[in-house]
Amino acid sequence: MRKVYLIILFIPLLFSCTPDKYDLIILNGEVYDGMGNDPTQVDLAISDGKIVGIGDFDEDQGIEVIDAKDQAVTPGFIDMHVHLEPLLEMPLAESHARQGVTFALGGPDGSSPWPFIPYLDSLDQTPLGINVGYLIGHNSIRNEVIGLEDRAPTNEELAQMMAFVKEGMAAGAFGISTGLKYLPGTFAELDEIIALARTSSAEGGIYTSHLREEGIGLLEAVDEAIQIGKEAAIPIVLTHHKAIGVKMWGASNKTLAMVDSARALGIDVMMDQYPYAASHTGISVLIPSWAREGGNFAERVKNQVLYDSIKSGIIWNILNDRGGSDLRRIQFSRVEWMPELEGKTLHDWIVMEGKEPTVDIGAEYVIQAQLNGGTGTIYHAMDEADVENIMRHPMTMIGSDGRLSRPGDGHPHPRAYGTFPRVLGYYVREKKVLELKEAIYKMTGLPAQRLGLQERGTIQIGNMADLVVFDPKSILDKSTFENPHQYPEGIDFVIINGEKVVDQGKFLGKTPGKLIRKSKLD
Repeated sequence: MRKVYLIILFIPLLFSCTPDKYDLIILNGEVYDGMGNDPTQVDLAISDGKIVGIGDFDEDQGIEVIDAKDQAVTPGFIDMHVHLEPLLEMPLAESHARQGVTFALGGPDGSSPWPFIPYLDSLDQTPLGINVGYLIGHNSIRNEVIGLEDRAPTNEELAQMMAFVKEGMAAGAFGISTGLKYLPGTFAELDEIIALARTSSAEGGIYTSHLREEGIGLLEAVDEAIQIGKEAAIPIVLTHHKAIGVKMWGASNKTLAMVDSARALGIDVMMDQYPYAASHTGISVLIPSWAREGGNFAERVKNQVLYDSIKSGIIWNILNDRGGSDLRRIQFSRVEWMPELEGKTLHDWIVMEGKEPTVDIGAEYVIQAQLNGGTGTIYHAMDEADVENIMRHPMTMIGSDGRLSRPGDGHPHPRAYGTFPRVLGYYVREKKVLELKEAIYKMTGLPAQRLGLQERGTIQIGNMADLVVFDPKSILDKSTFENPHQYPEGIDFVIINGEKVVDQGKFLGKTPGKLIRKSKLD
């Protein structure tokens, strides 16, 4: 009798909460819940920024109505790796919103805004086009405490770095990121990283790592990350996981086996990935780290002995690592001191200067580029088979590694405009590497679980209404390495916190996004 009594009390309460009209109704769509299940044809009702109904609704029940017939309706895409540095200049984040991204995780590769807490506070006052969250960067912290010195921290310095991590976590960071390929992170030994990862773990954070090496040395770098996860008892993400350089093509078979073995031992290892066979970073990645220690590169190259050693290291990297054994594989994306190089290759530059494009000359031009202020650089040095292999792994999420971009500004990697549509159009529909429901899970429910985003990433009553409506038959990235400033096709609606930011393919310039702090989720 008590159960019946409770049901009788609940029924009038349920009906009393039903509004006269919902803010938005999405009708007739194929709804993917973000948990990897088959789609169902149901309608969604949205009010006050949340999903408040799933079932059958009529047009007259909504203030606004979207007819999603023959369209996929999915949770908003969660980008696990975004360079949000231009966010205050581009708060609408159009290049990401048009891809269907409703939450972007910034602060990757060991680099986060600094000072961290004042920056987050400033975002609370900034109208944003998408939701954002942040990791706190190990490189940023180490640079603040030690600078670019190649040495271990003192006990006092390590304590200060740990304090910075703890303060960042309390302010809302989702965890700590490292960039062990970059200065000054490359100077950090294992014990230092474990200590900082433990601090993040104690506050419920995760650990994401740009590995120490992604070419020769990749397997040892994966092993190091797994050891950090084990010793610090922290969930880890091998971010933008890849195998760089011709000599490492095929190594994903081994790295994925290492991930599986670690998970079998209870170590919580996952990965994120962008769907391209080319990476992007600075020209300095071709230069030995020791040559840039302390910021004294310009002085070192004046010494002929050091110059020759630096040049030899660059030649090795061109032949064995990101250079891909070919100067044509090194493409410039941003060259502030010589914009006419943007989109061209190191081979092109040398030819423009009237010289023979040899690897030896290429190394000299890398030194010149660094002395001029560096460049943003695309490295075409990965194998498509590794890309597909990593993508298929059940613990791989999608992360663009893209920088917020706008048309006409530099020559960015196409991932800045096309990551998520490329997975859904090229790798799902055309190449059939993944099923559609699987790809959506890797973009929504799986990353939401990793980050603890309990009200996002899945379609459930009570969740925030972060949603994408797209045509599975036509969605496709348009951005290319030759012509990157192109928005994707096939995404008709993007809804963030219940408000449309893309309407019938048109970007509205709305600002419903907000900073999401991990500390507020617990």
